[in-house]
Amino acid sequence: MVPTELSVSIDSPPPGRATPIGVLRAIWNELSGGIGPWGALRPVFSILLAAVPFLYLGQHFNRQHKKGFWWFLLQLPLLLTVVLWPLIYAWSIIDSWWVSNNIVSIKSNID
Repeated sequence: MVPTELSVSIDSPPPGRATPIGVLRAIWNELSGGIGPWGALRPVFSILLAAVPFLYLGQHFNRQHKKGFWWFLLQLPLLLTVVLWPLIYAWSIIDSWWVSNNIVSIKSNID
């Protein structure tokens, strides 16, 4: 048998006429990563909520209520130390941002 190569070419449709709304839509998609305004702002909002000390609102915002509750209870003995409480506080902010980005990523892959 002699190997044969097939070549397939697909003609792309000609580009449409650019409109001001289409240009703004393309700019917005580039700025928001194509996931819309809430998807682009969700991690920032999550960080702002997580920055409120002692309450762990970022975890509750990400619907991780059990984690927020346990971190609230864990901070009570850690408040007596000077080093450990700031570490769990900083980690809660990072964790809130990380989980929120994962939620946005999963939802953008579904759509």
